[in-house]
Amino acid sequence: MRRPQRPSPTPDDAEPPRANVEPAAGDAEHAPGDGRDVPSVAKDAPSPVHGNLPAELNTFVGREDELAEVERLLGESRLVTVAGVAGVGKTRFATRIAALMEKRYCDGVWLAELSSLHDPGLLEHALVDALGLTDHTSRPTRATLLEHCGPRRLLFVIDGFEHLTDACAELVRELLRRAPRVRVLTAGRRPLKVDGELTFALRPMADGDALELFALRARAVQPGFRLTDANRETAAELCRRLDGIPLALELAAGRLRALSMDQVLHRLDDRFRLLTGGSRSALPRHQTLRTAIGWSHELCAPEQRLLWARLSVFAGQFDLEAVEYVCGGAGLPADSVLDVLDELLAQSVVLREDSLAGSRYRLLDTVREYGAEWLGATGDTERLRRRHRDWFLGLATWCELDWFSPRQAEAAARVDCELPNLRQAMECSMESPDEVHLAQYLAGTLWFYWAGCGRLAEGRHWLDLVLEEESPYDPSRLKALWVLGYVAVLQGDPVAAVSALQECREEGERSGDAAAVAYAVHRRGCLAIVTDDPARAEELLREALGRYREIGELNSNVLMAQVELAMAVAFRGDVDGAAEICEEVREICEDHGERWALAYALYVLAYAALERGEGGRARQMLGESLSIAHTFHDLLGTVLSLELLALVTVTDGDAAEAAVLQGAAERIWPSVGLPLFGSAHYGRPRARCEERARAELGDVRYEAERRTGGRLDMKGAVARALRAPGAAPRGDAPGDTRRPAASRTTERGGPELGQ
Repeated sequence: MRRPQRPSPTPDDAEPPRANVEPAAGDAEHAPGDGRDVPSVAKDAPSPVHGNLPAELNTFVGREDELAEVERLLGESRLVTVAGVAGVGKTRFATRIAALMEKRYCDGVWLAELSSLHDPGLLEHALVDALGLTDHTSRPTRATLLEHCGPRRLLFVIDGFEHLTDACAELVRELLRRAPRVRVLTAGRRPLKVDGELTFALRPMADGDALELFALRARAVQPGFRLTDANRETAAELCRRLDGIPLALELAAGRLRALSMDQVLHRLDDRFRLLTGGSRSALPRHQTLRTAIGWSHELCAPEQRLLWARLSVFAGQFDLEAVEYVCGGAGLPADSVLDVLDELLAQSVVLREDSLAGSRYRLLDTVREYGAEWLGATGDTERLRRRHRDWFLGLATWCELDWFSPRQAEAAARVDCELPNLRQAMECSMESPDEVHLAQYLAGTLWFYWAGCGRLAEGRHWLDLVLEEESPYDPSRLKALWVLGYVAVLQGDPVAAVSALQECREEGERSGDAAAVAYAVHRRGCLAIVTDDPARAEELLREALGRYREIGELNSNVLMAQVELAMAVAFRGDVDGAAEICEEVREICEDHGERWALAYALYVLAYAALERGEGGRARQMLGESLSIAHTFHDLLGTVLSLELLALVTVTDGDAAEAAVLQGAAERIWPSVGLPLFGSAHYGRPRARCEERARAELGDVRYEAERRTGGRLDMKGAVARALRAPGAAPRGDAPGDTRRPAASRTTERGGPELGQ
């Protein structure tokens, strides 16, 4: 049967609605702060007041902060909409808040459930029925509704209105205008867009609440069920995989009648078949996950369904530019994407999230999988996956270029947000032998993220994977080889490093790829430093810098070659020569807005200053270096700065604090690689610090302070180090570290040195 057409919305050029009219004098619903006893919904239990709210059949879990916020919103506006994705618990949440506020409405709290209503002409009848009114006269039902509500103080809860949005909005607008003491709480996928309406976006449950809900519902089907050390992680993973969606959690708990929790988790790839069999008392659209999501899908316009399907190719977050490129095309012109996306946002199909990279969007995994099924049915999946892959190849290229610029921090934040999509792009390219070179290109292009933002282990995984496949020795493969060598050096794996770098140099020379040869020579120089051969390191690094000059290369890698050369020179005893090299690096960094290489230049300058007996200057430069490295999540830069700060601290006379910093550094090293690269040169500051601290404190006190540092997490360790006397505040550039006439500000920066 065809659904009746929606009526045209009422024009808004009539008398403006009074959605925020205050209660009349003498109204028991008084304003906060007037001295009367107004209970808080987050604390008070529901009290029995007349209305038609259903009794709660099981325990309501969590949401205390959300309940309190909606209570506040209902104090500000007479119309509040709780919006959210299918299955997120809008109905239960709205009825819970209404039950907790019953005592405020002397004329009751009334629920009108509209999901089964298809004729917009019956809306007034549904609200009248909810109120339990009877009227045998011939007057219009709306007149009966408005006459009854006009003088009364009551709360309407309207649920399931999405398919009647326009007609419902018109009725609510008139109800609020004609009944100034009535308030309305609606629950649906989208707001009504009535003047004065406030919208509360109900998100999936927090991890702790989701786990509690799952455990309670599991106990209902398995009375002996308890969370234990043995099953807690499995339960937590299941809750994460289900996005914290209450409906999905309850359906999964119901499956424990027949399956173990591990079996439920393993079957989640086919979650729409698994998560069925909901409570018979639930609304029809809530009885299975597929039906709940399908209800939302059915209410979307064709172009909204098309965009929903195409958005399913994204993993994690995405931004508008990516959506326009990837999803625009046949049936969905690029210039219409924003409007359609806005509708999906309004209907809670797409969620908006703010990040360091700006406003971004996301589909819950369950919603994405539903869209992926529809995309598969159109036969367009492979084309969309390739467009997705191409977009993120371009994004990685842009970010690599931006890494050597004042936008370095933004590039790091962007890649951090896009990592799930970048992983998916590499996976897509690995599926075809003809496209493996694209996966190699992507893994190599992200060198700055693997090495510069604390992702060495993941970088190693991808580089090993993409190089396993046979492919020509084109620039993409050669780049992946030298990046693999670089990562292996930083991880303290010289065998893998030598193998990759030797292959890169030989094939680069054979094919005439001068850049590949220069990078291979450079990273062999890095390896020589950390394996305690500073003379060989100096020779190789000077050769690499000469090759870089010949091909006109200038970027963060070239600056790091200079920093590493300075380190080799310092290890050979020429600290003044090392400082001169790093002053040049610092000048170039200032000119280009580069922070990553600057952090390591400051480390070497601090090393030189300490060797010259300038402890105060060394501390200031290390404070800035540590701040930059930590901002980039650069574990290597962070731990090297902490090690040298410990030596500065014991030199300043605080042996106990030096031992604490050494303990903190020891905790970090296992996440980086071989402590201090196993190098005698890099290990010398630690040995000197420990020897002096033990002599001053004694073995027992030294070990106790070191254990104290070992209990600090990364954030705590950095905060403690930067609070030390003379240390630079995070994000501030200490004035004493500047060269005369230099003008610069500290932003974000990141990892390497002597690598």
